[in-house]
Amino acid sequence: MNLRFTRSRPAATLALVALLPLAAVADEATIRKALAERLPKLPKIDEVARAPVPGLWEVRYGGTEIIYSDDKGDFIFANGSLIDTKTRTDVTQARIEKLLAIDFDKLPLKDAMAIKQGNGARRMAVFVDPNCGYCKRFERDLLAVKDVTIYTFLMPILGPDSTTKSRDILCAKDPGAAWRAWMIDGVTPPKQAAGAKCDTGAIERNVAFGQAQRINGTPAVFFADGTRRPGALSGETVERLLTAATAAGKK
Repeated sequence: MNLRFTRSRPAATLALVALLPLAAVADEATIRKALAERLPKLPKIDEVARAPVPGLWEVRYGGTEIIYSDDKGDFIFANGSLIDTKTRTDVTQARIEKLLAIDFDKLPLKDAMAIKQGNGARRMAVFVDPNCGYCKRFERDLLAVKDVTIYTFLMPILGPDSTTKSRDILCAKDPGAAWRAWMIDGVTPPKQAAGAKCDTGAIERNVAFGQAQRINGTPAVFFADGTRRPGALSGETVERLLTAATAAGKK
């Protein structure tokens, strides 16, 4: 048995070597086909070549643009994210969102302004700076969202004037109305009267909470199912996420 194995080994090795280029061609064709079908906006691929890391392929397009793919085109690595090409899901971002998710009931809601729209049945929270342009745009879009309670956390991070405006809003007779008047209509909140007693400790607590939760920009939006989104979302996106959060709460 050993003698026969020894004699047949060179032939088997040659056969394997002969198959390797065919396998490489097959993998390249598989990757090209998969990416072309699943990512139609991807520019024409110039070259598919083995990457230095086993199991990865370099996909070059546009002359010098490079992404990396597995040997089936099921996943690509681009712009620092792992993308599932079958579902076009950013796997990296989904993982980060899961890590950053917050139990909504553990938010310090006592430090927020509760703004009710419609029956207020659905819930969301937003961390905002009064001088944030994106926050103003977001606030306008939120006006069209129905049946929601928006817990608005004043988190001034853009400078001293943001802190001053946050204090004036929080000390207004109706903080929610003063907030909306400033953000929607540009009506400067009334100055806090000298000697007036007003607890503005919530502002410092909100900033500290934001730092602890890695809220690095405003607006930062949270939904009842723990979903977290940065930036000024469209009204349609807010509606979709509120609906998803409500459905998750019923399971």
